Amino acid sequence: MIDENLLNSLNTNEKEVFKKGLDDLINQTYVIENEYKKLNASYSSLQNFLEQIIEVQPNALWVIDKNDKLFLQNSEAKKLGGLLKTIQNNSELKEIKYNDSYFIVKIVNLAEKTIISATDITEEKRQERLISMGQIAAHLSHEIRNPIGSVALLASTLFKKVDINTKPIVLEIRKSIWRVERIIKATLLFTKGLHINENLFALEDLIQEMEQSISFYPYSKDIEFVFNLPQIKIKGDFELLSLVFQNFIFNAIDAIEESENESGRVELDYKSDENDHIFYIIDDGKEIENENILFEPFKTTKTKGNGLGLALAWQIIKAHKGTIEIKNSPKRFQVKLGK
Repeated sequence: MIDENLLNSLNTNEKEVFKKGLDDLINQTYVIENEYKKLNASYSSLQNFLEQIIEVQPNALWVIDKNDKLFLQNSEAKKLGGLLKTIQNNSELKEIKYNDSYFIVKIVNLAEKTIISATDITEEKRQERLISMGQIAAHLSHEIRNPIGSVALLASTLFKKVDINTKPIVLEIRKSIWRVERIIKATLLFTKGLHINENLFALEDLIQEMEQSISFYPYSKDIEFVFNLPQIKIKGDFELLSLVFQNFIFNAIDAIEESENESGRVELDYKSDENDHIFYIIDDGKEIENENILFEPFKTTKTKGNGLGLALAWQIIKAHKGTIEIKNSPKRFQVKLGK
């Protein structure tokens, strides 16, 4: 506030000089205020730009200030919750496991900030594991294939020569050999890749294939099998598609075997629309425990099986440009094949 007595003591020229100085000070204040606003806007723009850069990063990213306080993070980082604390507690580690996922961690110190990034490599680890397991499985399958073939041939010869009382024993041996041969075939198909040989085939032939394979598959409960397939022909690889439906039927049998029911029903139904052949495999057995690993190779929640059946079925249907879906009420699998 200006002293009124001081102002009255000034002559006219001094008042003019004082007024001009005051105006200059006010104008300078406005200039400084405008510069501050521009600087603040520039800072906000820069911060927004940095946030956008961080946000488009596919990996989780945190920026920590010199007081170890969180300065900035992207949405991927927010999803991971306690991962940052895990990283800070294990700052020397370059790879961290968190909530069943694996992350490559990189920490960079820049000025008074620390930038931490975590890249999810779970899928890469999974692929490495599958490749390793696949290589081992393929090697074992090759080693087993020849002696099993010899045993199968000897069992077939033996079945023709033994008396009627011994034939059931030899038949069980042949069934066991068939199951081993089937596992070998599935393993080699999965590890080597698929080659689709499409031809027209009758769905009636598929029914015969299902019935024959069921006769070789072991189960103890009273199970009714119903195959509602029309007398039509469709295009596809008959051998591979037979393997797909066998896998689904066997999976249904296992679900009934593991349920508390004394009996069960497995049904294979068909319908079509303008573009697709649609198959449903329905059973009243045990509910699916974990849909997330259902088609995961070498993983299974069943008491028997190697976890390749449905994974191979997925590969075969995908190679046919079809789809597999899980439906509920009732529990069933839907397989679509294009016409």
